[in-house]
Amino acid sequence: MPESVLAGTTAPAAGRRVSPTGRLILPADADRELWLQTRRAGIGSSDVPAILGLVEKNPPVKVYYDKLGYDVDDAGEAAYWGTVNEENVARRWAMQSRSVIRRVGLVAHADHPHWMTTLDRRVTECPLAEDEQAPCALECKTRSAFKSAQWHAGAPDDVTAQVLWQIIVNGYEHMHYAVLIGGNDYHQGVIRADQYRDVMADIVVAVDRFWTEHVLAEVPPEPTGDGDAVTRVLRRVHPTRSGSVDVDMHPDAYYALLDYTRHRRAEAAARKSKNEAKARLVAALGAAQEARLDGERAYSLEPTSAAPKVDFELMAERYPDAYAACVAPNPTERIAIAQQYKGDI
Repeated sequence: MPESVLAGTTAPAAGRRVSPTGRLILPADADRELWLQTRRAGIGSSDVPAILGLVEKNPPVKVYYDKLGYDVDDAGEAAYWGTVNEENVARRWAMQSRSVIRRVGLVAHADHPHWMTTLDRRVTECPLAEDEQAPCALECKTRSAFKSAQWHAGAPDDVTAQVLWQIIVNGYEHMHYAVLIGGNDYHQGVIRADQYRDVMADIVVAVDRFWTEHVLAEVPPEPTGDGDAVTRVLRRVHPTRSGSVDVDMHPDAYYALLDYTRHRRAEAAARKSKNEAKARLVAALGAAQEARLDGERAYSLEPTSAAPKVDFELMAERYPDAYAACVAPNPTERIAIAQQYKGDI
């Protein structure tokens, strides 16, 4: 295999122009802590889907607190394997496309320094262009097999938004992407700027507004998105709590209290009704395992493999070393509604 096809060759020096409108801020081999600190000075491509509300588990408020320097990064296994597999995905794309790629690093727009992106690989010989020096880049992804359906019609919305931001920052006309799904299902494709001009303009407006009205102004955005994800972010921002706030001074808290109590009552009523219906379904089976309707299976009672029940008190008493080695504290919190507000307010 020609060496020029392989990923991971020498990266350009910091400060150099690496694309029509992008300058290298940090090389790909920069210290991770330095990279995390530097990227807080702008909006990166992974921030854009969150700002646009395309990833519920990554709400806009998380981007906001990250830019202000709070440690809100809770990346888990998925992020780890994405990093580990990046090189293999890049190599596969280079071999299949018979192209040349280079590692890059953190890039900022020459005229808008808060527009940033970390390019996975810069393509120096584009396989689609008659001119092999046409500037473009490659975005590498690793995804769960459960997300396979999202890629049937091309890249999903969050990845498309991320790649479009890279196109905006670097002044490209197109970019390539490659994804490894479930560890053994590979796909690749192209995202072209001329198909998304209006979308790109909207992305620029949304990013600049977020940067100016929230990050620079230090005004947090509305806590939209997945409620559990927002709660995890705020837990890391405020690891300890004390004192009180006046709900009269925070109208949103009052309406949130109304919504919470209303949904809590509805949830409790729905759970009770569901359990009652389940009991009736089981009673109707008698000694049978399956119920049929018009000759076809309507429902059945199937065994499940629930997690084993562990007596932690007994474990701590009899096997203290094993308990200390295997059981870790998992602090969390719950909303405790005062008794007088559990009914209608």
